[in-house]
Amino acid sequence: MSAAQSEITLKAQLEALQCHFTWDLDPNRSKLLTLMDKLQDIGTEEGNFWLGQVYNLQGYIHFLLGSADEAKSFFSRAAEAFRRMREPDEGPWLLVNYGNQAWLHHRQGEEAESRACLSKVEALMEEYPSPSEDELHPEVYAEKAWTLMNFGRKKQRLAADIFQRAMRMQPDVVEWQTSYVLGLTSLFKHSDTGLEGDDWEKMRQAKEQDPENLYLAARYLQQLAKKGESVKDEARELATRVLRNPVGSYSGIKPLLMVYRFYVSTDEGVKLAAEALEKHPDDRYLKRCAALGYKWRITSWTDSRPEQSMIQRAILLHEEVISLYPHSSFVKRMDLASVYAKSNQGLAKSDQIYRELLARDLEPAETQVLFNHYAKHLNSERRDRQRSIEYHMKAAEIPIESFFRQSSIKTLEKIRDKRQDRMCREIDECLARLEEPQ
Repeated sequence: MSAAQSEITLKAQLEALQCHFTWDLDPNRSKLLTLMDKLQDIGTEEGNFWLGQVYNLQGYIHFLLGSADEAKSFFSRAAEAFRRMREPDEGPWLLVNYGNQAWLHHRQGEEAESRACLSKVEALMEEYPSPSEDELHPEVYAEKAWTLMNFGRKKQRLAADIFQRAMRMQPDVVEWQTSYVLGLTSLFKHSDTGLEGDDWEKMRQAKEQDPENLYLAARYLQQLAKKGESVKDEARELATRVLRNPVGSYSGIKPLLMVYRFYVSTDEGVKLAAEALEKHPDDRYLKRCAALGYKWRITSWTDSRPEQSMIQRAILLHEEVISLYPHSSFVKRMDLASVYAKSNQGLAKSDQIYRELLARDLEPAETQVLFNHYAKHLNSERRDRQRSIEYHMKAAEIPIESFFRQSSIKTLEKIRDKRQDRMCREIDECLARLEEPQ
């Protein structure tokens, strides 16, 4: 076989693999940096079922960001994590990892090492054949589904389908069922009524089968509350358990704070976040959660006006969080602007933050979020109704379907239906353009 033929054969073998390099993830740089921070905040303590998958994804992100050495290190960590979690040491759960390593070596020009990894894949496939020619191993389905959950709404829908395939093949893996229903709650997080029908029943079953998963418990309380049930006592009881557990984004603290915000008390939510931060004063994720709790309390329409000391504490905390998340602080900067707007003589600083964000070269999805937030700021803080409408129209005209686009469209429709604004004609024209086929 000639060198050219050998290269073609190698490339074909690589493209046939199931791994991050072949899953069409296609993230932009901003998404990569945000996801990198998100993955770093997941606790890495022993017993984390998804630790191998976390390391695999981190390795792939490091590769895309240009650090092959870091990628190699994380792929090695992933393999070790899988071996510690599984018996025997080798099995189909390593197929994705070996595929990633084969691709990494290939991209580095290390063809012999790439072929060695391909040989490992072939050996595993021979020892552990897939159930049928047109199906993958359930472990591969599960890792692919878990990975896709991190890449936006369209990928989340696909992830739900893939998780179901894995669960049909191995229905006794509790962690797959938990991740599947958590993915459903993400898909319907803006629903007023929450999960319904079979989806709600699946969540109830997952809660029964995975009672120690506090993240799932917090999401479950959210769903109960959306159905009109009182969850105050359950939320407070769950808070005591969350405070005893290791910190991390899977600890349940953030969804629990959301329960406190809407269904218990924002003041109690601030106290909960402060207590957690007191136990772990150097944890950046808890600082991020605490900053969010303060922002919710300060910008709440229903609670009493907060004291300036609380606002100053929130400002300092947000500024620290922004410094701790330099590559993924976009939303936190808007949160800081919202807090400044409630401080004494803080509107000028709030406006300055928005001007700086508007001057940035953002991804279209980020621009849409910014326009929606800025439109609300102009209306509620600056009482500049005309410019607010203009920015809602700008947000709506960015052709990316999202909660923020729908928020701006609904606002425009309400203004139009009242027929009391001098910009009704412009709003009519904008909404008409949105209905035209793309």
